[in-house]
Amino acid sequence: MFISVAVVVAVSATLQQPEMRFVRWEQEVRGIEKRLAKASPTVGGVLFVGSSSIRLWDTAKAFPDLPTANVGFGGSEVRDCTHFVPRLVTPHKPKTIVFYAGDNDTANGRTAEQVRDDFAAFVTAVRKPLPDCRVLFVAIKPSPKRWKLFDVQTKANSLVKAWAASQTAVGVIDVVTPALGADGKPKPELFVKDELHLSAAGYEIWKAAVKNALGGR
Repeated sequence: MFISVAVVVAVSATLQQPEMRFVRWEQEVRGIEKRLAKASPTVGGVLFVGSSSIRLWDTAKAFPDLPTANVGFGGSEVRDCTHFVPRLVTPHKPKTIVFYAGDNDTANGRTAEQVRDDFAAFVTAVRKPLPDCRVLFVAIKPSPKRWKLFDVQTKANSLVKAWAASQTAVGVIDVVTPALGADGKPKPELFVKDELHLSAAGYEIWKAAVKNALGGR
């Protein structure tokens, strides 16, 4: 069957529309909703939100003394997390959100300024139903696979930190400094074979940093 180039271009353009980009996450988000509907309530607890670095983290095991829930979904950008705030954040009424996204954003061409603005939009979306919720942004991690993006990641982290300083109950968790070796590059042992996602050693660094930031929650 012959399909014209014009049709292909039109379909591609449609899928790039803002309202269409979120369709790709629907099945995974439904799975998260179903899983958490069977779990113990975490109202007033700590909600971990973000991309695959959150999804792959056994946060319940890392923080056994805290009421936690994990709603991370792999491959997501900050704006994807914002879109699903009503479904993945609001129902849990968290006291604190630990947020990690921006990694995929910069890899997909989002600028440092866009990452900052997208995070600001996420906080705004959260604060509408949950005005007292604290939001902690885990800095975009350096990794061997995306080392060429380190400069834009650093700028994004800096812009988010500056914006967070102007807000109430918004902070940035530094996981960059402890991830860099004496040569100034990411420590290989902190990553699995894909050189992007964290190893157990990498998550230990995140655990310590997040625990310190949470303090008394």
